[in-house]
Amino acid sequence: MAPISIKTVLISESVDPRCRAILEENGIRVTEKQNMKKEELISEIKNYDGLVVRSATKVTADFINAADNLKIIGRAGTGVDNVDVDAATKKGIIVMNTPSGNTISAAELTCALLMSLSRNVPQATMSMKQGNWDRKKFMGAELYGKVLGIVGLGRIGKEVATRMQAFGMRTIGYDPITPPEVSASWGVEQMSLEQLWPQCDYITVHTPLMPSTVGLLCDETFAKCKRGVKVVNCARGGIIDEAALLRALESGQCGGAGLDVFIEEPPRNRSLVDHPNVISCPHLGASTKEAQARCGEDIALQIVDMVKGKNLVGAVNAQVLASTFSQESHQLIALGKAVGAVLQSCSTSKKPFSRVQITTQGDCMKSCTGYMTSAVLVGLLSHESGCCPNLINILSIAKETGIMVNQIHSASDEVAEGVCKVEIVANGCSFKASGSVQGGVPVLLELSDSVFRQPVSLTGNLLFFKASPSPQLLSSVAGLLASEGVEIESFSAPVDRAGDLWYCVGVSSLIRDLNALKPLVKEAAQVSI
Repeated sequence: MAPISIKTVLISESVDPRCRAILEENGIRVTEKQNMKKEELISEIKNYDGLVVRSATKVTADFINAADNLKIIGRAGTGVDNVDVDAATKKGIIVMNTPSGNTISAAELTCALLMSLSRNVPQATMSMKQGNWDRKKFMGAELYGKVLGIVGLGRIGKEVATRMQAFGMRTIGYDPITPPEVSASWGVEQMSLEQLWPQCDYITVHTPLMPSTVGLLCDETFAKCKRGVKVVNCARGGIIDEAALLRALESGQCGGAGLDVFIEEPPRNRSLVDHPNVISCPHLGASTKEAQARCGEDIALQIVDMVKGKNLVGAVNAQVLASTFSQESHQLIALGKAVGAVLQSCSTSKKPFSRVQITTQGDCMKSCTGYMTSAVLVGLLSHESGCCPNLINILSIAKETGIMVNQIHSASDEVAEGVCKVEIVANGCSFKASGSVQGGVPVLLELSDSVFRQPVSLTGNLLFFKASPSPQLLSSVAGLLASEGVEIESFSAPVDRAGDLWYCVGVSSLIRDLNALKPLVKEAAQVSI
Protein backbone atom coordinates (compact mmCIF):
# COMPACT_ATOMS: atom_id res chain seq x y z
CA MET A 1 0.00 0.00 0.00
CA ALA A 2 1.28 3.47 -0.77
CA PRO A 3 1.89 5.25 2.57
CA ILE A 4 -1.07 7.30 3.83
CA SER A 5 -0.13 10.81 4.89
CA ILE A 6 -1.13 11.51 8.50
CA LYS A 7 0.31 14.82 9.71
CA THR A 8 -2.15 15.84 12.45
CA VAL A 9 -4.01 13.73 15.03
CA LEU A 10 -6.66 14.71 17.56
CA ILE A 11 -6.89 12.65 20.77
CA SER A 12 -10.37 13.30 22.18
CA GLU A 13 -10.13 11.23 25.40
CA SER A 14 -7.71 10.33 28.15
CA VAL A 15 -5.19 7.98 26.53
CA ASP A 16 -1.85 6.82 27.93
CA PRO A 17 0.86 9.49 27.38
CA ARG A 18 2.95 7.00 25.34
CA CYS A 19 0.38 7.37 22.54
CA ARG A 20 1.14 11.05 22.04
CA ALA A 21 4.88 10.55 22.54
CA ILE A 22 5.14 7.82 19.87
CA LEU A 23 3.12 9.83 17.33
CA GLU A 24 5.18 13.00 17.93
CA GLU A 25 8.48 11.07 17.76
CA ASN A 26 7.43 10.11 14.24
CA GLY A 27 6.67 13.65 13.07
CA ILE A 28 2.89 13.68 13.65
CA ARG A 29 1.45 16.76 15.35
CA VAL A 30 -0.88 15.82 18.21
CA THR A 31 -3.61 17.81 19.94
CA GLU A 32 -5.37 16.50 23.06
CA LYS A 33 -8.83 17.88 23.85
CA GLN A 34 -11.07 15.99 26.23
CA ASN A 35 -14.77 16.27 27.11
CA MET A 36 -15.70 18.15 23.94
CA LYS A 37 -19.39 18.53 23.13
CA LYS A 38 -20.60 16.99 19.87
CA GLU A 39 -20.87 20.34 18.03
CA GLU A 40 -17.38 21.35 19.15
CA LEU A 41 -15.96 18.00 18.01
CA ILE A 42 -17.66 18.28 14.60
CA SER A 43 -16.20 21.75 14.16
CA GLU A 44 -12.74 20.72 15.39
CA ILE A 45 -12.27 17.49 13.41
CA LYS A 46 -12.03 19.33 10.06
CA ASN A 47 -8.45 20.27 11.00
CA TYR A 48 -7.12 16.72 11.46
CA ASP A 49 -6.03 13.69 9.41
CA GLY A 50 -6.46 11.26 12.31
CA LEU A 51 -8.62 10.80 15.42
CA VAL A 52 -7.83 8.64 18.46
CA VAL A 53 -10.70 7.73 20.81
CA ARG A 54 -11.53 5.26 23.55
CA SER A 55 -15.21 4.48 24.19
CA ALA A 56 -16.77 7.78 25.34
CA THR A 57 -16.50 9.66 21.99
CA LYS A 58 -19.43 8.71 19.74
CA VAL A 59 -18.11 8.91 16.19
CA THR A 60 -21.44 9.17 14.35
CA ALA A 61 -22.25 9.52 10.64
CA ASP A 62 -22.83 13.30 10.84
CA PHE A 63 -19.45 13.66 12.57
CA ILE A 64 -17.72 11.53 9.89
CA ASN A 65 -19.40 13.42 7.03
CA ALA A 66 -18.12 16.70 8.47
CA ALA A 67 -14.54 15.38 8.63
CA ASP A 68 -13.18 16.51 5.27
CA ASN A 69 -9.54 15.48 5.83
CA LEU A 70 -9.95 12.50 8.13
CA LYS A 71 -8.14 9.36 6.94
CA ILE A 72 -8.08 7.21 10.08
CA ILE A 73 -10.10 6.70 13.27
CA GLY A 74 -8.05 4.83 15.88
CA ARG A 75 -9.86 3.21 18.79
CA ALA A 76 -7.53 2.54 21.73
CA GLY A 77 -9.38 -0.63 22.73
CA THR A 78 -11.01 -3.70 21.22
CA GLY A 79 -14.58 -2.98 20.12
CA VAL A 80 -15.65 -0.22 17.75
CA ASP A 81 -19.29 0.04 18.87
CA ASN A 82 -18.91 3.81 19.30
CA VAL A 83 -17.83 4.30 15.67
CA ASP A 84 -20.19 4.25 12.66
CA VAL A 85 -17.96 1.93 10.63
CA ASP A 86 -20.30 1.91 7.59
CA ALA A 87 -20.25 5.72 7.34
CA ALA A 88 -16.45 5.72 7.71
CA THR A 89 -16.08 3.07 5.00
CA LYS A 90 -18.26 5.04 2.56
CA LYS A 91 -16.03 8.08 3.18
CA GLY A 92 -12.90 5.95 2.63
CA ILE A 93 -11.71 6.36 6.24
CA ILE A 94 -9.82 3.49 7.91
CA VAL A 95 -11.25 2.40 11.27
CA MET A 96 -8.61 0.73 13.43
CA ASN A 97 -8.72 -0.84 16.88
CA THR A 98 -6.14 -2.51 19.15
CA PRO A 99 -7.28 -6.14 19.02
CA SER A 100 -4.99 -7.51 21.71
CA GLY A 101 -4.47 -4.55 24.07
CA ASN A 102 -7.30 -5.42 26.48
CA THR A 103 -7.08 -9.20 26.21
CA ILE A 104 -5.37 -10.11 29.49
CA SER A 105 -7.24 -7.48 31.55
CA ALA A 106 -10.66 -8.55 30.23
CA ALA A 107 -9.84 -12.24 30.72
CA GLU A 108 -8.64 -11.67 34.29
CA LEU A 109 -11.79 -9.69 35.20
CA THR A 110 -13.93 -12.49 33.75
CA CYS A 111 -12.11 -15.00 35.95
CA ALA A 112 -12.48 -12.71 38.98
CA LEU A 113 -16.26 -12.54 38.42
CA LEU A 114 -16.50 -16.32 37.97
CA MET A 115 -14.68 -16.83 41.28
CA SER A 116 -16.69 -14.13 43.04
CA LEU A 117 -19.94 -15.71 41.83
CA SER A 118 -18.90 -19.12 43.13
CA ARG A 119 -18.01 -17.82 46.61
CA ASN A 120 -20.22 -14.67 47.02
CA VAL A 121 -17.14 -12.56 47.76
CA PRO A 122 -18.63 -9.07 47.09
CA GLN A 123 -21.84 -9.83 49.04
CA ALA A 124 -19.85 -11.21 51.98
CA THR A 125 -17.59 -8.14 51.93
CA MET A 126 -20.59 -5.77 52.07
CA SER A 127 -22.14 -7.80 54.89
CA MET A 128 -18.92 -7.59 56.90
CA LYS A 129 -18.74 -3.81 56.36
CA GLN A 130 -22.25 -3.58 57.80
CA GLY A 131 -21.02 -5.28 61.00
CA ASN A 132 -22.40 -8.78 60.24
CA TRP A 133 -20.86 -12.25 60.46
CA ASP A 134 -23.13 -14.41 58.24
CA ARG A 135 -21.15 -17.58 57.51
CA LYS A 136 -24.18 -19.71 56.54
CA LYS A 137 -25.75 -17.05 54.30
CA PHE A 138 -22.79 -17.05 51.91
CA MET A 139 -22.33 -20.79 51.37
CA GLY A 140 -20.58 -21.17 48.01
CA ALA A 141 -19.55 -23.88 45.56
CA GLU A 142 -16.23 -25.10 44.21
CA LEU A 143 -15.25 -24.41 40.62
CA TYR A 144 -13.36 -27.71 40.56
CA GLY A 145 -15.11 -30.24 38.32
CA LYS A 146 -17.70 -27.74 37.06
CA VAL A 147 -18.44 -27.07 33.38
CA LEU A 148 -17.66 -23.62 31.95
CA GLY A 149 -19.29 -22.74 28.62
CA ILE A 150 -17.34 -20.11 26.66
CA VAL A 151 -19.32 -18.48 23.85
CA GLY A 152 -16.75 -16.79 21.61
CA LEU A 153 -13.32 -18.39 21.37
CA GLY A 154 -11.17 -15.49 20.26
CA ARG A 155 -8.22 -14.04 22.18
CA ILE A 156 -10.13 -13.36 25.42
CA GLY A 157 -12.10 -16.63 25.34
CA LYS A 158 -8.85 -18.54 24.97
CA GLU A 159 -7.19 -16.77 27.92
CA VAL A 160 -10.25 -17.37 30.13
CA ALA A 161 -10.23 -21.06 29.21
CA THR A 162 -6.57 -21.62 30.08
CA ARG A 163 -6.92 -19.83 33.43
CA MET A 164 -10.11 -21.59 34.52
CA GLN A 165 -8.67 -24.98 33.54
CA ALA A 166 -6.13 -24.36 36.32
CA PHE A 167 -9.09 -24.52 38.74
CA GLY A 168 -10.03 -27.93 37.36
CA MET A 169 -12.99 -26.69 35.32
CA ARG A 170 -14.06 -28.52 32.16
CA THR A 171 -14.15 -25.96 29.35
CA ILE A 172 -16.54 -26.30 26.42
CA GLY A 173 -17.31 -23.63 23.85
CA TYR A 174 -18.82 -22.34 20.65
CA ASP A 175 -17.36 -20.13 17.94
CA PRO A 176 -18.40 -19.92 14.26
CA ILE A 177 -14.90 -18.89 13.12
CA THR A 178 -12.25 -20.60 15.27
CA PRO A 179 -11.70 -24.17 13.94
CA PRO A 180 -12.52 -26.93 16.49
CA GLU A 181 -9.02 -28.40 16.17
CA VAL A 182 -7.51 -25.03 17.15
CA SER A 183 -9.65 -24.61 20.27
CA ALA A 184 -9.04 -28.29 21.14
CA SER A 185 -5.30 -27.54 21.23
CA TRP A 186 -5.94 -25.24 24.21
CA GLY A 187 -8.37 -27.56 25.95
CA VAL A 188 -11.79 -26.39 24.76
CA GLU A 189 -14.23 -28.84 23.21
CA GLN A 190 -16.36 -27.07 20.60
CA MET A 191 -20.01 -27.88 20.02
CA SER A 192 -23.23 -26.25 18.84
CA LEU A 193 -25.06 -23.84 21.15
CA GLU A 194 -27.92 -26.33 21.39
CA GLN A 195 -25.49 -28.90 22.80
CA LEU A 196 -23.70 -26.37 25.00
CA TRP A 197 -26.55 -24.76 26.97
CA PRO A 198 -27.72 -27.83 28.96
CA GLN A 199 -24.20 -28.83 30.08
CA CYS A 200 -22.98 -25.58 31.65
CA ASP A 201 -22.68 -24.71 35.33
CA TYR A 202 -21.21 -21.35 34.29
CA ILE A 203 -21.45 -19.44 30.99
CA THR A 204 -19.26 -16.54 29.87
CA VAL A 205 -19.71 -14.61 26.61
CA HIS A 206 -16.86 -13.14 24.54
CA THR A 207 -18.40 -12.15 21.20
CA PRO A 208 -18.79 -8.81 19.39
CA LEU A 209 -22.21 -7.15 19.56
CA MET A 210 -23.89 -7.67 16.18
CA PRO A 211 -27.35 -8.76 14.99
CA SER A 212 -26.56 -12.47 15.45
CA THR A 213 -25.38 -12.00 19.06
CA VAL A 214 -27.98 -9.53 20.39
CA GLY A 215 -30.00 -11.40 23.03
CA LEU A 216 -27.93 -14.56 22.60
CA LEU A 217 -28.92 -15.46 26.15
CA CYS A 218 -32.69 -14.90 26.33
CA ASP A 219 -35.80 -16.58 27.80
CA GLU A 220 -35.54 -19.39 25.25
CA THR A 221 -31.86 -20.14 25.92
CA PHE A 222 -32.11 -19.78 29.71
CA ALA A 223 -34.88 -22.43 29.57
CA LYS A 224 -32.41 -24.84 27.94
CA CYS A 225 -29.78 -24.30 30.66
CA LYS A 226 -29.31 -26.14 33.97
CA ARG A 227 -31.35 -24.64 36.77
CA GLY A 228 -29.10 -22.30 38.75
CA VAL A 229 -26.62 -21.64 35.92
CA LYS A 230 -24.37 -18.64 36.58
CA VAL A 231 -23.51 -16.22 33.75
CA VAL A 232 -20.79 -13.60 33.15
CA ASN A 233 -20.69 -10.80 30.55
CA CYS A 234 -17.48 -8.77 30.25
CA ALA A 235 -17.93 -8.34 26.48
CA ARG A 236 -20.78 -6.06 25.35
CA GLY A 237 -24.09 -5.02 26.87
CA GLY A 238 -27.01 -6.63 25.02
CA ILE A 239 -25.46 -10.04 24.35
CA ILE A 240 -27.45 -11.17 27.39
CA ASP A 241 -31.08 -9.99 27.22
CA GLU A 242 -31.30 -7.94 30.45
CA ALA A 243 -35.05 -8.41 30.95
CA ALA A 244 -34.74 -12.17 30.38
CA LEU A 245 -31.80 -12.34 32.81
CA LEU A 246 -33.86 -10.59 35.50
CA ARG A 247 -36.72 -13.06 34.99
CA ALA A 248 -34.29 -16.00 35.18
CA LEU A 249 -32.77 -14.62 38.39
CA GLU A 250 -36.21 -14.13 39.95
CA SER A 251 -37.28 -17.67 39.06
CA GLY A 252 -34.00 -19.26 40.16
CA GLN A 253 -33.30 -20.57 36.64
CA CYS A 254 -30.19 -18.35 36.78
CA GLY A 255 -28.28 -18.63 40.05
CA GLY A 256 -26.21 -15.48 39.65
CA ALA A 257 -24.71 -13.05 37.16
CA GLY A 258 -21.45 -11.13 36.90
CA LEU A 259 -21.95 -8.07 34.70
CA ASP A 260 -19.31 -5.58 33.63
CA VAL A 261 -21.32 -4.20 30.68
CA PHE A 262 -24.89 -3.01 30.12
CA ILE A 263 -27.11 -2.00 27.21
CA GLU A 264 -27.22 1.53 28.64
CA GLU A 265 -24.11 2.77 30.44
CA PRO A 266 -24.50 3.89 33.14
CA PRO A 267 -27.76 1.90 33.51
CA ARG A 268 -30.73 4.00 34.55
CA ASN A 269 -32.78 0.87 35.21
CA ARG A 270 -31.15 -0.46 38.39
CA SER A 271 -33.11 -3.74 38.64
CA LEU A 272 -30.15 -5.95 37.74
CA VAL A 273 -27.52 -3.91 39.61
CA ASP A 274 -29.62 -4.01 42.78
CA HIS A 275 -30.42 -7.73 42.57
CA PRO A 276 -28.76 -9.65 45.46
CA ASN A 277 -27.43 -12.35 43.08
CA VAL A 278 -25.80 -9.92 40.67
CA ILE A 279 -22.20 -8.74 40.91
CA SER A 280 -21.65 -5.67 38.77
CA CYS A 281 -18.79 -3.40 37.73
CA PRO A 282 -18.85 -0.08 35.81
CA HIS A 283 -17.29 -1.45 32.59
CA LEU A 284 -13.85 -2.20 34.06
CA GLY A 285 -12.72 -4.88 31.58
CA ALA A 286 -9.98 -2.69 30.12
CA SER A 287 -9.48 -0.57 33.23
CA THR A 288 -5.99 -1.60 34.25
CA LYS A 289 -2.87 0.51 34.00
CA GLU A 290 -1.30 -2.17 31.85
CA ALA A 291 -4.22 -2.40 29.37
CA GLN A 292 -4.48 1.36 28.99
CA ALA A 293 -0.73 1.69 28.45
CA ARG A 294 -0.80 -1.20 25.95
CA CYS A 295 -3.80 0.18 24.02
CA GLY A 296 -2.40 3.72 23.87
CA GLU A 297 0.97 2.44 22.74
CA ASP A 298 -0.51 -0.09 20.28
CA ILE A 299 -2.78 2.40 18.48
CA ALA A 300 0.11 4.85 18.05
CA LEU A 301 2.49 2.18 16.74
CA GLN A 302 -0.18 0.82 14.38
CA ILE A 303 -0.80 4.31 12.95
CA VAL A 304 2.95 4.90 12.53
CA ASP A 305 3.48 1.53 10.81
CA MET A 306 0.61 2.29 8.42
CA VAL A 307 1.93 5.79 7.65
CA LYS A 308 5.38 4.36 6.90
CA GLY A 309 3.87 1.70 4.65
CA LYS A 310 5.24 -1.12 6.84
CA ASN A 311 2.15 -2.98 8.00
CA LEU A 312 -1.57 -2.73 8.74
CA VAL A 313 -2.86 -4.18 12.01
CA GLY A 314 -6.29 -3.79 13.59
CA ALA A 315 -8.11 -2.26 10.58
CA VAL A 316 -11.72 -3.41 10.91
CA ASN A 317 -12.98 -2.05 7.57
CA ALA A 318 -9.94 -2.20 5.29
CA GLN A 319 -8.98 -5.86 5.06
CA VAL A 320 -8.22 -5.31 1.36
CA LEU A 321 -5.23 -3.18 2.40
CA ALA A 322 -3.63 -5.80 4.65
CA SER A 323 -1.77 -7.49 1.79
CA THR A 324 -0.70 -4.32 -0.02
CA PHE A 325 2.57 -3.52 1.74
CA SER A 326 5.11 -5.02 -0.67
CA GLN A 327 6.77 -3.26 -3.62
CA GLU A 328 5.09 -5.78 -5.95
CA SER A 329 1.64 -4.91 -4.60
CA HIS A 330 2.31 -1.16 -5.10
CA GLN A 331 3.10 -1.88 -8.76
CA LEU A 332 0.02 -4.09 -9.22
CA ILE A 333 -2.27 -1.47 -7.63
CA ALA A 334 -0.78 1.14 -9.99
CA LEU A 335 -1.50 -1.26 -12.88
CA GLY A 336 -5.10 -1.81 -11.80
CA LYS A 337 -5.78 1.92 -11.39
CA ALA A 338 -4.16 2.70 -14.75
CA VAL A 339 -6.11 0.01 -16.66
CA GLY A 340 -9.31 1.27 -15.03
CA ALA A 341 -8.46 4.86 -15.99
CA VAL A 342 -7.81 3.86 -19.63
CA LEU A 343 -11.16 2.07 -19.86
CA GLN A 344 -12.89 4.99 -18.18
CA SER A 345 -11.53 7.41 -20.78
CA CYS A 346 -12.40 5.09 -23.72
CA SER A 347 -15.99 4.61 -22.57
CA THR A 348 -16.83 8.18 -21.53
CA SER A 349 -19.60 8.57 -24.11
CA LYS A 350 -21.18 5.22 -23.25
CA LYS A 351 -21.81 5.52 -19.49
CA PRO A 352 -23.23 4.39 -17.11
CA PHE A 353 -21.28 1.21 -16.40
CA SER A 354 -23.41 -1.83 -15.67
CA ARG A 355 -20.86 -4.63 -15.30
CA VAL A 356 -17.15 -4.98 -14.61
CA GLN A 357 -15.24 -8.25 -14.77
CA ILE A 358 -11.65 -8.49 -13.54
CA THR A 359 -9.69 -11.63 -14.37
CA THR A 360 -6.21 -12.20 -12.93
CA GLN A 361 -3.94 -14.75 -14.58
CA GLY A 362 -0.75 -16.44 -13.40
CA ASP A 363 0.32 -17.84 -10.03
CA CYS A 364 1.89 -14.56 -8.94
CA MET A 365 -1.56 -12.90 -9.14
CA LYS A 366 -3.40 -15.56 -7.12
CA SER A 367 -3.35 -13.70 -3.81
CA CYS A 368 -4.03 -10.21 -5.17
CA THR A 369 -7.39 -10.56 -6.97
CA GLY A 370 -9.14 -8.67 -4.13
CA TYR A 371 -7.04 -5.52 -4.17
CA MET A 372 -6.61 -5.65 -7.97
CA THR A 373 -10.41 -5.52 -8.30
CA SER A 374 -10.56 -2.52 -5.98
CA ALA A 375 -7.67 -0.80 -7.79
CA VAL A 376 -9.34 -1.22 -11.22
CA LEU A 377 -12.61 0.20 -9.85
CA VAL A 378 -10.79 3.20 -8.34
CA GLY A 379 -9.31 3.99 -11.79
CA LEU A 380 -12.65 3.44 -13.46
CA LEU A 381 -14.73 5.58 -11.09
CA SER A 382 -12.26 8.30 -10.07
CA HIS A 383 -13.83 10.94 -12.29
CA GLU A 384 -17.43 10.27 -11.29
CA SER A 385 -19.02 13.40 -9.87
CA GLY A 386 -19.34 13.66 -6.10
CA CYS A 387 -17.21 10.58 -5.56
CA CYS A 388 -13.74 10.29 -3.95
CA PRO A 389 -12.94 6.61 -4.32
CA ASN A 390 -10.10 4.74 -2.67
CA LEU A 391 -9.37 1.08 -1.96
CA ILE A 392 -11.48 1.21 1.23
CA ASN A 393 -14.76 2.60 -0.09
CA ILE A 394 -14.71 1.62 -3.76
CA LEU A 395 -16.71 -1.62 -3.47
CA SER A 396 -19.55 0.14 -1.64
CA ILE A 397 -19.46 2.99 -4.20
CA ALA A 398 -19.67 0.45 -7.06
CA LYS A 399 -22.60 -1.28 -5.33
CA GLU A 400 -24.45 2.02 -4.77
CA THR A 401 -23.83 2.93 -8.41
CA GLY A 402 -25.48 -0.33 -9.47
CA ILE A 403 -22.37 -1.86 -11.04
CA MET A 404 -22.20 -5.65 -10.96
CA VAL A 405 -18.60 -6.65 -10.16
CA ASN A 406 -17.16 -10.11 -10.89
CA GLN A 407 -13.64 -11.20 -10.02
CA ILE A 408 -11.99 -14.39 -11.28
CA HIS A 409 -8.53 -15.90 -10.97
CA SER A 410 -7.35 -18.12 -13.78
CA ALA A 411 -4.26 -20.27 -13.25
CA SER A 412 -2.44 -20.25 -16.57
CA ASP A 413 0.81 -22.04 -17.42
CA GLU A 414 1.14 -19.90 -20.56
CA VAL A 415 1.42 -16.64 -18.61
CA ALA A 416 4.98 -15.97 -17.46
CA GLU A 417 4.21 -12.77 -15.57
CA GLY A 418 0.84 -11.96 -14.04
CA VAL A 419 -1.79 -10.47 -16.31
CA CYS A 420 -4.86 -8.47 -15.33
CA LYS A 421 -7.74 -8.54 -17.84
CA VAL A 422 -10.68 -6.20 -17.44
CA GLU A 423 -13.96 -6.08 -19.32
CA ILE A 424 -16.55 -3.39 -18.74
CA VAL A 425 -20.05 -3.09 -20.12
CA ALA A 426 -21.42 0.43 -20.51
CA ASN A 427 -24.78 1.10 -22.15
CA GLY A 428 -24.68 -2.28 -23.87
CA CYS A 429 -21.17 -1.74 -25.31
CA SER A 430 -18.23 -3.86 -24.18
CA PHE A 431 -14.69 -2.52 -23.67
CA LYS A 432 -11.69 -4.70 -22.80
CA ALA A 433 -8.13 -4.13 -21.69
CA SER A 434 -5.31 -6.25 -20.33
CA GLY A 435 -2.06 -5.26 -18.68
CA SER A 436 0.86 -6.50 -16.61
CA VAL A 437 3.91 -5.23 -14.77
CA GLN A 438 7.15 -5.43 -16.77
CA GLY A 439 10.43 -4.26 -15.27
CA GLY A 440 8.55 -2.68 -12.38
CA VAL A 441 6.40 -0.56 -14.74
CA PRO A 442 2.66 -1.10 -15.41
CA VAL A 443 2.05 -1.70 -19.13
CA LEU A 444 -1.01 -2.09 -21.34
CA LEU A 445 -0.88 -5.18 -23.56
CA GLU A 446 -4.25 -4.99 -25.29
CA LEU A 447 -7.19 -2.63 -25.74
CA SER A 448 -10.50 -3.97 -27.08
CA ASP A 449 -8.92 -6.71 -29.24
CA SER A 450 -6.06 -4.50 -30.44
CA VAL A 451 -2.87 -6.20 -29.23
CA PHE A 452 -0.01 -3.71 -29.07
CA ARG A 453 3.24 -4.61 -30.82
CA GLN A 454 5.16 -2.88 -28.02
CA PRO A 455 3.39 -2.77 -24.62
CA VAL A 456 2.20 0.73 -23.73
CA SER A 457 3.95 2.14 -20.64
CA LEU A 458 1.08 3.32 -18.42
CA THR A 459 2.71 6.55 -17.26
CA GLY A 460 2.37 10.21 -18.26
CA ASN A 461 -0.10 11.58 -20.80
CA LEU A 462 -1.54 9.00 -23.19
CA LEU A 463 -3.70 9.58 -26.27
CA PHE A 464 -5.60 6.58 -27.65
CA PHE A 465 -7.28 6.68 -31.04
CA LYS A 466 -9.14 4.12 -33.15
CA ALA A 467 -8.57 4.19 -36.90
CA SER A 468 -7.99 2.09 -40.01
CA PRO A 469 -4.29 1.45 -40.71
CA SER A 470 -2.71 3.68 -43.35
CA PRO A 471 0.85 4.86 -44.14
CA GLN A 472 -0.15 8.49 -43.54
CA LEU A 473 -1.98 7.92 -40.20
CA LEU A 474 0.86 8.72 -37.81
CA SER A 475 2.17 11.73 -39.76
CA SER A 476 -1.38 13.15 -40.06
CA VAL A 477 -2.01 12.74 -36.30
CA ALA A 478 1.44 14.16 -35.50
CA GLY A 479 0.77 17.22 -37.69
CA LEU A 480 -2.59 17.88 -36.05
CA LEU A 481 -1.09 17.49 -32.55
CA ALA A 482 1.77 19.86 -33.49
CA SER A 483 -0.77 22.49 -34.52
CA GLU A 484 -2.22 22.12 -30.98
CA GLY A 485 1.25 22.58 -29.47
CA VAL A 486 1.49 18.90 -28.43
CA GLU A 487 4.57 16.75 -29.08
CA ILE A 488 4.56 12.96 -29.57
CA GLU A 489 6.94 11.19 -27.16
CA SER A 490 6.14 7.54 -27.95
CA PHE A 491 4.00 5.52 -30.36
CA SER A 492 2.46 2.04 -29.99
CA ALA A 493 0.79 0.36 -32.95
CA PRO A 494 -1.34 -2.80 -32.98
CA VAL A 495 -0.03 -6.14 -34.29
CA ASP A 496 -2.92 -6.55 -36.76
CA ARG A 497 -3.10 -4.43 -39.90
CA ALA A 498 -6.77 -4.80 -40.84
CA GLY A 499 -9.98 -3.17 -39.60
CA ASP A 500 -10.47 -0.37 -37.09
CA LEU A 501 -7.76 -0.71 -34.45
CA TRP A 502 -6.55 1.16 -31.36
CA TYR A 503 -3.25 3.06 -31.41
CA CYS A 504 -1.58 4.87 -28.52
CA VAL A 505 0.74 7.86 -28.48
CA GLY A 506 2.52 9.24 -25.45
CA VAL A 507 2.19 13.04 -25.59
CA SER A 508 3.78 16.01 -23.90
CA SER A 509 0.36 17.24 -22.74
CA LEU A 510 -3.32 16.43 -23.18
CA ILE A 511 -5.04 18.18 -26.08
CA ARG A 512 -7.71 20.75 -25.36
CA ASP A 513 -10.36 19.34 -27.71
CA LEU A 514 -10.49 15.69 -28.76
CA ASN A 515 -12.96 16.60 -31.50
CA ALA A 516 -10.03 18.10 -33.42
CA LEU A 517 -8.97 14.52 -34.21
CA LYS A 518 -12.34 13.52 -35.64
CA PRO A 519 -11.49 14.00 -39.32
CA LEU A 520 -8.61 11.52 -38.93
CA VAL A 521 -9.92 8.86 -36.48
CA LYS A 522 -13.13 6.98 -35.57
CA GLU A 523 -12.75 7.39 -31.79
CA ALA A 524 -10.29 9.10 -29.45
CA ALA A 525 -9.62 9.13 -25.72
CA GLN A 526 -6.93 10.59 -23.50
CA VAL A 527 -5.79 9.99 -19.96
CA SER A 528 -3.10 11.32 -17.62
CA ILE A 529 -1.61 8.66 -15.31
